[in-house]
Amino acid sequence: STCGFVGTGSALMIPGVVSIGSKPKTLLIRAVGPTLADAPYSVPGVLADPFLRVMDKQGNEVMSNDDWGTAPNLTALRAVMSRVGAFPLDEGSKDAAILAVLQPGLYTFLVTGKNNTTGVALVEVYEVPDGP
Repeated sequence: STCGFVGTGSALMIPGVVSIGSKPKTLLIRAVGPTLADAPYSVPGVLADPFLRVMDKQGNEVMSNDDWGTAPNLTALRAVMSRVGAFPLDEGSKDAAILAVLQPGLYTFLVTGKNNTTGVALVEVYEVPDGP
């Protein structure tokens, strides 16, 4: 995970991972802003509406999410968050989350603020054992 300031233009947050091996891996990827503002975290100046994009090594978007509660696989996403020990996201929050099955390779995660907003965000990546 990494926590930092998400700006605009070239000041995006762009963490990445390298997935090794010969088989696809299931990853839970989250960009958390609004939930961090609440207790017990109480982080000031959070990114109010993170937008998360997964990019492959060629710079192609693999998938994206704006609000985690709108994910097409929401039931599986909730179950996996609990299973890997991720702290719960506020229901209805604008945090972003993706449950992705990715082939071995290099990936970056672009985190921006919707409508060019800025603020502090936490980006987390969890490997999900045995898939969703």
